[in-house]
Amino acid sequence: MRTIPERFGIRGAAITAVDLVKGLAIYAGMKAISVPGATGLYDTNYEGKADYALNALEEVDFVYIHVEAPDEAGHEQDLELKIRCIEDLDRRLIQRVLDGIEEKGLQTTFAVLPDHPTPIANGNHTREPVPVAIYSPEQEADSVDCYDEESVKSGSLGMLSGSQFIETFFNNTGPRPWHFLRIPF
Repeated sequence: MRTIPERFGIRGAAITAVDLVKGLAIYAGMKAISVPGATGLYDTNYEGKADYALNALEEVDFVYIHVEAPDEAGHEQDLELKIRCIEDLDRRLIQRVLDGIEEKGLQTTFAVLPDHPTPIANGNHTREPVPVAIYSPEQEADSVDCYDEESVKSGSLGMLSGSQFIETFFNNTGPRPWHFLRIPF
């Protein structure tokens, strides 16, 4: 497998409490960053993940932040917990990263997407498409103003395969000093 630095010419880091994801990141040529209190569960250190990602952008071009909590809540088939985990992800991590990017004055391309669905109805991973949102300071916004499985279907990205997502994310972002963040949940 060609690494991310070999394929795209960028340096990356990954923040995750899941050993499998950490191993894949290392295999892809990324630096693995450990965050105190990152558990992979509902009590994970959202703020720490955000802060470590923002600090990492001083050394690398791309940070992948993995949050397992909504997936775990789906496995438990607990709707209230899954909603809380998504709200925590949004408020405590994504908003903190966005605020930090603005404070640092970074030109940052930012993507949010789950790595797979885990509906509470069956508690298992499924193969349905996932909603993707990519923000780039060089791209005009499309008309989508809500992030969910249905709304994004009318967006300018259309349906992307995994390899199409990677190509779109890394190749349509302009020259350095751009920074990239991907936060799957």
